[in-house]
Amino acid sequence: MNQPMLPRERCEFSAIVDRPPLKLPGNNRVVVWTIVNYEVWDIGKPMARQILPAPTGVPQLPDVPNWSWHEYGMRVGCWRFFDLYRKLGIRPTLSVNARVCDDYPRVAAEARDLGWEFMGHAFEQGPIHKETDQKAMIHRSMDRLEQFTGKRPVGWLGPGLTQTLETPELLVEAGVKYIGDWVYDDEPTVIKTAEGPLVTLPYTVELNDIPMMIVQHHDSDHLYKRAVETFDQLYEESAQRPKFMAIAVHAYISGQPFRIKPLTAIYDYVNRFDGVLHWNGEQIYDWYRSVTPELGGGPSGR
Repeated sequence: MNQPMLPRERCEFSAIVDRPPLKLPGNNRVVVWTIVNYEVWDIGKPMARQILPAPTGVPQLPDVPNWSWHEYGMRVGCWRFFDLYRKLGIRPTLSVNARVCDDYPRVAAEARDLGWEFMGHAFEQGPIHKETDQKAMIHRSMDRLEQFTGKRPVGWLGPGLTQTLETPELLVEAGVKYIGDWVYDDEPTVIKTAEGPLVTLPYTVELNDIPMMIVQHHDSDHLYKRAVETFDQLYEESAQRPKFMAIAVHAYISGQPFRIKPLTAIYDYVNRFDGVLHWNGEQIYDWYRSVTPELGGGPSGR
């Protein structure tokens, strides 16, 4: 078996200032990519996150307080998201554990019927490194989402952005066309795999409510502040080359009543500007493929 490639071997270093600029259709300048995350936290396992640390500092199973915190997002918080994006006319990308289709079919069906893009996010929430058979898990996840939605997902985001060195090949083999795990650029890129090219889209750990609210403990309006400052800089730069701004939110965090208003205000702000598109991951991928020779498209700006 061939030695798996290191990340640096999959892509040559490329300074953004050395690339000819890409071009969005029309006079558009900034693509806003919204990613909503819906997950399954198995009560029999350690929880993916903790809002309430264990009294002695040692996690105990079952971890009912933190399981319940996540469960609030699926029972209540996600419906605030559905209402918000319906009113905005935005159909976001749904980063979704395939097990959501089984444990929360009411939620999964709502997203499907609203036309949200389903992006693979493993079968249930947990790091890829803990999977005993990663290949089987990836295929099981993709197959279940295809069965539920009638369409095989083209995108993938690892839980916690986790990958092993073998993951890119396994994803391409399962039909994945783009990933969000490589947060190393402002633009889509192409990386090599033994199974063919794989596109990276500019996902975010900076405009993401997990590190911002749960790890860094910022106030509820900090997401708005950081998003506006990010957008202003990207919009200024987009006079020279198009820019992409990802916003990643979770129902148990930004779906809380005191955080939904700052999230809504982000869209109110960016929609004041001309040349702003709200695309999901598949739309970004389709456009990028159309302008990238490595993917069979026309003259690219890479």
